[in-house]
Amino acid sequence: MLTIMWFAGAAVAYLVGDMILRAGGEDAWHYILASTAIIGLLLFLVRLGTPESPRWLIAQGKIDEAEKVIKKVYGEEYSLDHLPEQPAEQKVSFLDLLHSGYGKRMFFVSTFWTCSVIPVFAVYAFAPKVLLALNLRGEWASFGSIAITFLFVVGCIIATQLINVMGRRPMLIYSFLLSGIALFLLGMFYNSSEIVILILFGAYAVFIGGAQVLQLVYPNEIFPTEIRATAVGIGTSLSRIGAAIGTYLVPLSLDKFGISDTMYAAAAVTFLA
Repeated sequence: MLTIMWFAGAAVAYLVGDMILRAGGEDAWHYILASTAIIGLLLFLVRLGTPESPRWLIAQGKIDEAEKVIKKVYGEEYSLDHLPEQPAEQKVSFLDLLHSGYGKRMFFVSTFWTCSVIPVFAVYAFAPKVLLALNLRGEWASFGSIAITFLFVVGCIIATQLINVMGRRPMLIYSFLLSGIALFLLGMFYNSSEIVILILFGAYAVFIGGAQVLQLVYPNEIFPTEIRATAVGIGTSLSRIGAAIGTYLVPLSLDKFGISDTMYAAAAVTFLA
């Protein structure tokens, strides 16, 4: 659900941004930047009055306050005695994690996570430029950017429904295989009609949904509780470094090598996983 909401938020942001660009004139970019403050204000209002975590209060020695929070949230019949015992987490370094027998799992998680987010982040950041390079202009470019963004949501919803039916490993394999094929075909048929381009880009958005959903499922299932937080944190950090590099390289690749080779490179990254 978290992944679905992330993509849904991105889709809505893209739609709102396009509307502001059309109506805002030369100062539209100012309004787009300012619009993010509205979300921040809403979150601030929602979080007003949110109680502190009972566990955090206990760690600070505020036992009575923790007791009050539990009774306020769950009812007067509940107390600290009903608070489940939290498994102890072992603080480990990256090297300790590699030497503890989980190095292969860490490599697997970091690799598939990085290979799944590099093309996605690049598409999000430079969708208009990529579509322009694929000869989609004007209304087609705007419609294409918005449609592709919403198809990411569709892909994640479908993957969520199939994850327990297909299994984790088959879903991950087919997600990368089919989305990689879509990117490869975009490289081959970059001069095709607008409909063909949008279909291929849409196919990529739908098929990559499996890998996106598994980003939060696989790591939490293959690491024991005591090192899970560290392992997931390291995997997230490495994937974001890869995403930043990929986002930086996309415009350079478009300018130097063209759209076809850029799509081939994105497909290669996807197949690598």
